[in-house]
Amino acid sequence: MTDVSLPASSWPTLRQLQFLTALAQHGSFVRAAEAVGVTQPTLSAGIKELETSLDAVLVERGRSGAVLTPAGEEAAARARRTLSDVEELVRAVRGAGAPFSGQFRLGAIPTIAPYLLPRALPALRSRYPKLKLLLREDVTARLVEALRARTLDVAVIALPYAAQGIETDVVAEDEFLFLAPAGHPLAARNHLAPDDLKEEEVLLLEDGHCLRDHALRVCRSEPGKLNADVGATSLATLVQMVAGGLGVTLLPKLAAEGGAAAGAPVSLKRFEAPVFGRSIAVAWRAGGAREEEARLLADLLRKLVFAKSEAKAG
Repeated sequence: MTDVSLPASSWPTLRQLQFLTALAQHGSFVRAAEAVGVTQPTLSAGIKELETSLDAVLVERGRSGAVLTPAGEEAAARARRTLSDVEELVRAVRGAGAPFSGQFRLGAIPTIAPYLLPRALPALRSRYPKLKLLLREDVTARLVEALRARTLDVAVIALPYAAQGIETDVVAEDEFLFLAPAGHPLAARNHLAPDDLKEEEVLLLEDGHCLRDHALRVCRSEPGKLNADVGATSLATLVQMVAGGLGVTLLPKLAAEGGAAAGAPVSLKRFEAPVFGRSIAVAWRAGGAREEEARLLADLLRKLVFAKSEAKAG
């Protein structure tokens, strides 16, 4: 069997891989150099050395900037994964036996982040004073891709959501409430059910928000009754649309308790039989090094946030 392994002297260095990923991100030697804290000639020389060691042209240099070749794109993608693996190695060794003792990259979807994180983060920081928390708010699809790409450690998302290679731990079931303009006839009904919304203009978030899909599963409205010409980018906007008389919607109880409808001229009402439209869950990359911390976070949310909410409701 032929030994095709490269001599160690020709291996790319982590610094060179960092230079390449910065260049791929910024598309400019000058901006990439600023991002990694070196001079432009230093970064340029590092890229050239990387090309020599790999025996491939990775970057096309021109007046308009730097463009990665197909080989460069492949190298940059693998470099990102390699650097992420090295970061995980360092965190695992430094924090062995001590969860939440270093940098922790946490994501959350927009219909959860503003209403859950302010209640959870103080307790998390109090219990783990060595934690360095980095937060990112984004839609589910991009958070899941970030988990797979290892640019996020853990995310708080809503289920159901199919995501191969992602594991989840359900924290709580989030009830959906009926939201209508103040004085709406359905708000005074004694026995309100999701079927009662079939004759209403149901407002939803824009495509890309998983809450839209969860709401559709609940109300089962006919397409003609969904206001497809009006789509909100946030729950705050959705509440104001309802307040303005454009229609009705479903509001997660978590958001309602977090003040999403506070001060707006709207009516909130529970359905006669509670409607649980989504499950709030902590998600992480299958086989990732942060599973223990992901499960610890899920347990903390269950005990310190949702258990208190249930006790208060009772």
